[in-house]
Amino acid sequence: MTRLKTTIALVAAAMLAGAGAANAQAAKINDAQIAHIAYTAGVIDVEAGQLALKKSKTKAVRDFAENMVRDHKAVNDKALALVKKLKVTPQDNDTSKALAKQAAAKKAELSKLSGAAFDKAYAANEVAFHKTVNGALEKTLIPSAQNAELKSLLETGLKIFQGHEQHAEHVAASLK
Repeated sequence: MTRLKTTIALVAAAMLAGAGAANAQAAKINDAQIAHIAYTAGVIDVEAGQLALKKSKTKAVRDFAENMVRDHKAVNDKALALVKKLKVTPQDNDTSKALAKQAAAKKAELSKLSGAAFDKAYAANEVAFHKTVNGALEKTLIPSAQNAELKSLLETGLKIFQGHEQHAEHVAASLK
């Protein structure tokens, strides 16, 4: 159990470092890069939710995962429609690459777990992930967005994802 907590702490620290990279890059990122970061974060949570739906038997975890898949797909669909409307091509960047790399490592780690160990690790990761993404949205992505429609979509996403963070905290607390 101590090893699991240490692993979760290290992943959370790595994700916060990724948010720090986003903050350091704030003056340099453009709307195309912001769109890619936001989309990447959404894909990551959809994939994590899908993994939870395959591995978990716990109703609270499954319900949460279903919400993550549904909500993040919906926001990503809106983001794709917006970039198409604006004729903007989302642009890969260091922050989105770091998020994807960290998510792949976390997915590999979670894939090895089962039962209560998986549920606890998944819920803890969702809390850390949403704190990181919400912080990046508030402090970097929203303030850096130049297009009003993109900024509005990010603000709407932030409200939804703040609810996800609270839900993840509730699920995590119920699994202890």
